[in-house]
Amino acid sequence: MLEKLFKLREHGTNVRTEVVAGLTTFLTMSYIIFVNPDILSSTGMDRNAVFVATCLAAALGSFIMAMAANWPIGMAPGMGLNAFFAFTVVKTMGYTWEQALGAVFISGVIFLLLTVTGVRSWLIKGIPHSLRSAIAAGIGLFLAIIALSTAKIVVPHPATMVTLGDLREPGPLFAILGFFIIASLDALRVRGAILIGILIITLLSMALGYNEFHGVFSAPPSLVPTFLQLDILGALHTGFVHVILVFVLVEVFDATGTLMGVAKRAGLVPENKPNRLGRALFADSTAIVAGSLLGTSSTTAYAESASGVQAGGRTGLTALVVALLFLAALFISPLAGSVPGYATAPALLYVAGLMMRELVEIDWSDVSEATPAALTTLVMPFTYSIADGLAFGFISYVVLKTATGQIRVVHPATWLVAVLFVIRYAFFPG
Repeated sequence: MLEKLFKLREHGTNVRTEVVAGLTTFLTMSYIIFVNPDILSSTGMDRNAVFVATCLAAALGSFIMAMAANWPIGMAPGMGLNAFFAFTVVKTMGYTWEQALGAVFISGVIFLLLTVTGVRSWLIKGIPHSLRSAIAAGIGLFLAIIALSTAKIVVPHPATMVTLGDLREPGPLFAILGFFIIASLDALRVRGAILIGILIITLLSMALGYNEFHGVFSAPPSLVPTFLQLDILGALHTGFVHVILVFVLVEVFDATGTLMGVAKRAGLVPENKPNRLGRALFADSTAIVAGSLLGTSSTTAYAESASGVQAGGRTGLTALVVALLFLAALFISPLAGSVPGYATAPALLYVAGLMMRELVEIDWSDVSEATPAALTTLVMPFTYSIADGLAFGFISYVVLKTATGQIRVVHPATWLVAVLFVIRYAFFPG
C-alpha cells in the first residue's frame, strides 16, 4: 500500500529510510509545540487550546503535503507570522485575537486563490531578490527582540527606550544557558538541538525550584476555546487591509522559498521535467485556512524539513510520519504547559540568528537595492511591526529605482504592493 501511495522505489527510497527521515524532521521542528502556545497565549488565547490547535494544524498540514504532493516536507504554524499575529496585530494594534484569526483565514483564502490562478508565481517572480532576503532577516530581528525581552535580557528604559536587564536574575541566566546549549548542539549536528535545549532548561529550572512540574502525559486538552472562534466580519474592517496584505506577502515568500529550497535539495524539481510543485503550493495554502479554523496563526512549510531530506526522505511518507508524531504529541500537554518563557526564548533567538544569514544575499554595492533592504530589516524591530518594515521596503524601492532612472526594472507586482501600502498610510492610519 505504501509503495502504491508514495512510489518509494521510483524515488530510490524505502519505508525504513522514510520513517527515520520523518522522525528526524519532527525532532528538528517539534519545538513549535512549546513556542507557539507561549507566543499566542500572550494575546489572551487559551494556552492549552493553542497547544492542541498547533499539533492538529501541523498534523493536518503535513498530512495534506504527504497525500496531495508526495513531498517530504513538514508543515506547522510558522515562526514570524505567529509573532506578527500576537505582538503586532493584537498587542500593538489593539485588535482581538478572534479578529486576527479571521485575518489569517481571509489571507489563507486569498493565498489559495493566488496559487490556483497562478498569480502567486507572478508575485514571486516580481518581488526583488534583495527585498525577499531583507524580509527574512527583518523577521529574524523582530523575533530576536521578542526573545530578548521575554527572557528579560533586554528591558524597557525611560531614557534610552531599552537597556540591559539584570543578568544575575534566574530568567536571563536560564535563557543564556539555553541559547549556548542549542547553538553548541546544532554546531555538533545533533538532531533536535532546539527541542533538546528547551527541555534541558525546563527540567533544570524544575530541579532548582524555579518552575513547577505538571506531569508529562495526559488526555489532550479541549480545543473548544479556539475552535471556530475566528471573527471574519471583524477582520473585514478597513484597518485590516494591510494586516491581511502582510500575512499574504509573508506567506507567499516564506512558504514558496522553503518549498523550493527543500525540494531542490531532495531533487524533486528537475529542470524541464514535470514536478509536483503546484500540488505542494496547494497543500500549504489549504493548511493556512484549516489552521485558522482550529485556532492558530498561519501554517507553513518548515525549512527544518531539510534535515529529513538529508536523512534520506524523498516522498510523502516522510511527511506522513511527521503528521502522526504531531498527533502523538497531543498527549504531552502537561509538559508543554510546564515550559517557561525563558526556555522558549533561546529557541526564538537562535532561529532569529539563522534568519539573519539572508543578509549575505543582498547586493550592498548597489544603493538602490541595499537601502530598501536595510530599511525593511531595521524598521521591523524598531517599530515592532513586520507590516511597517515591508511597507518601508517596498515604497523606498519604487522611489529609489524611479529617482535613479531605473523605473523599467521595477516589476508591476512591486508597484502594486507599494501602492497598496501608500493607500493604507494615506487613508487608513493607525
